[in-house]
Amino acid sequence: MKLSQFKFKLPEDRIAKYPTQHRDESRLMVVHRKTGQIEHVIFKDILQYFDENDVFVFNDTRVFPARLYGNKEKTGAEIEVFLLRELREENLLWDVQVDPARKIRIGNKLYFGEEGSMVAEVIDNTTSRGRVLRFLYDGPHDEFKKALYALGEAPIPTYLKRKSEEDDFERFQTIFATNEGAVTAPTAGLHFSRELMKRMEIKGIESAYLTMHCGLGNFREIDVEDLTKHKMESEEMYVTEKCTEIVNKAKLSGHKICAVGNTVNRALETVVGTDHLIKAFEGWTNKFIFPPYTFNVADSMISNFQLPESIQLMLTCAYGGYDLVMDAYNTAVKEGYRFGCYGDAMLILD
Repeated sequence: MKLSQFKFKLPEDRIAKYPTQHRDESRLMVVHRKTGQIEHVIFKDILQYFDENDVFVFNDTRVFPARLYGNKEKTGAEIEVFLLRELREENLLWDVQVDPARKIRIGNKLYFGEEGSMVAEVIDNTTSRGRVLRFLYDGPHDEFKKALYALGEAPIPTYLKRKSEEDDFERFQTIFATNEGAVTAPTAGLHFSRELMKRMEIKGIESAYLTMHCGLGNFREIDVEDLTKHKMESEEMYVTEKCTEIVNKAKLSGHKICAVGNTVNRALETVVGTDHLIKAFEGWTNKFIFPPYTFNVADSMISNFQLPESIQLMLTCAYGGYDLVMDAYNTAVKEGYRFGCYGDAMLILD
């Protein structure tokens, strides 16, 4: 398929700049693959479509405050620094993206915080994703991380066209976030409240957790028309033995497995074997899913309403069927659904 096939007209006011007051009170469109039927409910009504011993698979990655603003030495020019990942703990090396990139050279120093309380030096500008910074800090590593994160903001997407606010630290994070390492939230999981999770438990619906540290590759524009030529950036992921036991037991006993989000579906498809069962895994994946694709694990999935030409929309179309999902998206626009990370959700069922 081609990139242009995933264009659709999305009015600016359909992009949700802020989350709903309560996590589980976003709207939910339920799409039935076999019949094409579409239902409109509230997210907290989702449990009516699942039974005891069905399994929801969640991504428990934790977002860290990855966006910082600093000043370049001598000129004082403001530079936005987006922390991507820590490279070497002992040397305080970080892989980062800087904006504007053209102003940054090897050897430049950047100052962060009041009176330049944190200093970093650019030591490499040849990486595919940006720059490597060495932070200059005299003290234990845990104190450094605490000081660094105190300077950062919640890394909400730039398409929201606003600065991060205090509430974003909580709301751009799932309630089950555990393993730190993501620079963007697994957004389908943002709709789950503690009350909803408790109701799941009471109903006997099981939860399984894997970790995929969501990277900026989820939001980068695709610059090739032929999707087979697009290369996803690798993301670190972990699937534990406990997760495999819960998922495989449900698979073998004929219960539903619901992938909560695109990252979960990508992770499951990374570790599935020819027997349609998943295996424990620690490593990296750059799996890019677009139509046509046959999924082997999940028989239902939840996804937020995604932006045009996004990799998340492509995976959703691969899962639900291109024509059905694009028709559902057109309906969502007409019906006033909210799009993006803080928007409404879609549940795709067989």
